[in-house]
Amino acid sequence: MIPFKLEHIDHVVLRVADVAKSLSFYVDTLGCSVDKVQPDIELTQLRAGTSQIDLVPINAKRGDGLPIGPGRNVDHFALEIAPFDEAAIRAYLATQGIDAGESKRRYGAKGYGPSLYITDPDGNVVELKGPPEA
Repeated sequence: MIPFKLEHIDHVVLRVADVAKSLSFYVDTLGCSVDKVQPDIELTQLRAGTSQIDLVPINAKRGDGLPIGPGRNVDHFALEIAPFDEAAIRAYLATQGIDAGESKRRYGAKGYGPSLYITDPDGNVVELKGPPEA
């Protein structure tokens, strides 16, 4: 039995060749707004309704420290889940043959909360993002 419910897509992280051009496109053309800038990890987070679109330079280090795969510009996408019972999630994923990455406090569309990374069968990184802190 799955120990959580999918709520919605929290955010998508795009690797971009020119952050300024991408900012212009997403902010000026599509109407997003800058929500948060994290210069230490070269991340610009844009508000897109109730979700986020995050921009990082194409050659920036991945959030989980793993190398960047060739030809990929979608770094990862995050699914908000509830509840975030780490032990239950890890136990469930293990039954599915999935090894979850480190659980950390990370910023998402609704603020800071717990999350962990997994990888789908095609190598796409999926962040399971818990509810925001109260």
